[in-house]
Amino acid sequence: MRTLITGGAGFVGSHLCERFLQEGHEVICVDNFITGRPENVRHLLTHPRFRIIVHDISKPLYVDGLLDHVLHFASPASPVDYRNSPIQTLKVGSLGTLVTLGIAKAHAAKYLLASTSEVYGDPEVHPQTEDYWGHVNPVGERSMYDEAKRFAEAMTMAYHREHGVRTHIVRIFNTYGERMRLDDGRVLPNFVGQALRGEPLTVYGEGRQTRSFCYVSDLVEGIYRLLQTDYALPVNLGNPAEVTIREFAEEILRLTGSKSPIVTRPLPPDDPKQRKPDIRLAKQLLGWEPKVDREEGLKRTLAYFQEKIHCNS
Repeated sequence: MRTLITGGAGFVGSHLCERFLQEGHEVICVDNFITGRPENVRHLLTHPRFRIIVHDISKPLYVDGLLDHVLHFASPASPVDYRNSPIQTLKVGSLGTLVTLGIAKAHAAKYLLASTSEVYGDPEVHPQTEDYWGHVNPVGERSMYDEAKRFAEAMTMAYHREHGVRTHIVRIFNTYGERMRLDDGRVLPNFVGQALRGEPLTVYGEGRQTRSFCYVSDLVEGIYRLLQTDYALPVNLGNPAEVTIREFAEEILRLTGSKSPIVTRPLPPDDPKQRKPDIRLAKQLLGWEPKVDREEGLKRTLAYFQEKIHCNS
């Protein structure tokens, strides 16, 4: 089996590269390193079935030989990154999706799109089910990411319906684990970095907004299982164990032993108030549900961050 993974040097993408190599695939990783990091895949460079192409997938790409799978995971995925690169985010979600779907069509390969819970926006339905259409501000400060992913889903379904491409769409809820960047702006690395440095933990609003955190190995397992099916419509993958942001900050303080205070800042525009996946479809279709609870996953992630800080000090 031969699998192409865009964004393969990113947080989730690098874990996918590892998993598909473990399953015996030849893996072609495509990344332009806007947010991905060479160190995420450095340990794979000597693997005989691993190859990396440095390329902006928003531009055409020719891949020689046959492909069995195309996984499109290239995109800035944190608020800091997509606000710093709004046009690149829109391009990789639109042109990048068009390019990768074209590659899948040309190779008669299965295609999997990494979508996001952000397609639900600030949801009016809780928990979020796949048949909910969302509540999204198309011109807001998060719109470059939200609308890029919504367009990508529409393009994926168009290729499925018009060209018969065997497509899959995974809507990824908050995911964490090793290889996240401490500076990527998402809540978990923000809190961990602040706690380890002895800085105040920044909570936006009153911290009553909720998130649901899924450990990366659970997400990768769900993605791999989805690719084995013929199901084309979106599937939620995430951990439904919901926690408020303030409770989450307190968990980080407890696990790190930090004495940092919690401080509040104004809530950013369009920040979702609730985020919790309904995973009944994934359970039924894939026999999948998360196995790693939040405390165990946080301990593993914290050990990784502590090692990174120690190596950089």
